[in-house]
Amino acid sequence: MTSSSSPSQAAQRAFAQNNPEGLRADALMEEDVAWSFEIDGERDGDQFDRSERAALRRVAGLSTELEDVTEVEYRQLRLERVVLVGVWTTGTSQDAENSLAELAALAETAGALVLDGVIQRRDKPDAATYIGSGKAGELRDIVLESGADTVICDGELSPGQLIHLEDVVKVKVIDRTALILDIFAQHAKSREGKAQVALAQMQYMLPRLRGWGQSLSRQMGGGKGGGLATRGPGETKIETDRRRIREKMAKMRREIAEMKTGREIKRQERRRNKVPSVAIAGYTNAGKSSLLNRLTGAGVLVENALFATLDPTVRRAETPSGRLYTLADTVGFVRHLPHHLVEAFRSTMEEVGDSDLILHVVDGSHPAPEEQLAAVREVIRDVGATNVPEIVVINKADAADPLTLQRLLRIEKRSIAVSARSGQGIEELLALIDDELPRPSVEIEALVPYTHGNLVARAHTDGEVISEEHTPEGTLLKARVHEELAADLAPYVPAPTA
Repeated sequence: MTSSSSPSQAAQRAFAQNNPEGLRADALMEEDVAWSFEIDGERDGDQFDRSERAALRRVAGLSTELEDVTEVEYRQLRLERVVLVGVWTTGTSQDAENSLAELAALAETAGALVLDGVIQRRDKPDAATYIGSGKAGELRDIVLESGADTVICDGELSPGQLIHLEDVVKVKVIDRTALILDIFAQHAKSREGKAQVALAQMQYMLPRLRGWGQSLSRQMGGGKGGGLATRGPGETKIETDRRRIREKMAKMRREIAEMKTGREIKRQERRRNKVPSVAIAGYTNAGKSSLLNRLTGAGVLVENALFATLDPTVRRAETPSGRLYTLADTVGFVRHLPHHLVEAFRSTMEEVGDSDLILHVVDGSHPAPEEQLAAVREVIRDVGATNVPEIVVINKADAADPLTLQRLLRIEKRSIAVSARSGQGIEELLALIDDELPRPSVEIEALVPYTHGNLVARAHTDGEVISEEHTPEGTLLKARVHEELAADLAPYVPAPTA
């Protein structure tokens, strides 16, 4: 949760009062509540990144030094003034408004001040200017009237559409993909996360490089000894830039592959120890990190913002019956998630495909939770995790409409309503996880001598103990265990009585 209302939120509220039918990012987000340790500490843990996220940051480029080496990770001090533009091609007008409201929330998360939002009804986006030349002229008037310096389009624009629309409106134009990439670049913390975002940004920028003036002039070819040109004109500056970007992309892919190897080794170790894994997947801002904190006390940052946490977190957890498993929080999904990000984060999303159970978290208070479910399942299909069992966890049940909850529980057969904030339904969810996790395949009864207590400990850690009785000869153990442990316990299985 954010600690106070930002200028962008105040402007949104004023705009909504003057325009009751207007779009507000609050249609996506719940009402802001100040975070406090007394109220939220039990659920959210220590919140290690909160103080750093809220700290003041120097803005790059404003220093009087000859070389400014500062960076901005969370640009709360440099607010861009933006106008949102959407094209309504399919669905209802409410669907189009919800999509633009989500774009407004994305823009606010990136540090922008949303001034206005417009939607145009078309069969398909215009090939030249996205909204057509006439509407582009009207958009130019809105930009001048509002004093905006950026236009954000609710879709992925081609390089030609970007150029032509900028020529008309005379301000910077970006699309939904560039906005999401910018948010990811601000919030990525780990080395792997930063590398994945950098690769996605370069994949996006490569076909959109533009040049003029000297960027389009050709370099002279060099002679054998570095003298007069003998080969004629060389590559242009923009071609050189593209070649360097391709080289950096190849290097980034190698680095990500090396980091993927380390992640795979950890996964193999968990498999070797027969530790079941549970992956938390879901729409951004659905409450995945809050649920992880509630279940494990992980202390992961929780904030009422889209893509507040990007880096995957794996924590150890225990079922009510004492079985150990791992719980992994994955990156949030969103409608029209850029394919560049899906490819770049594929190694991270493999946590979902390799898990034994998926907790699919959906925001029960959202205006269109079914759309969130569909968007997440599309990405799950992309990463090849369709065969993993799934439990739909309807979060924020305390703030959701009861009719919406009933509808979701009726449609989704394997679902449960919970509230990570209040703790409602958490005990039932833990019991459901215990029932759904794969169980050891061998049921065995053995009389284990006290000198081999390590076997009993392994049965508690890696298996499922059904009964345990201490006798003068040793521990009479009845448990479900894996084949390896069953082989170790086989010498102590009592002989059948005649």
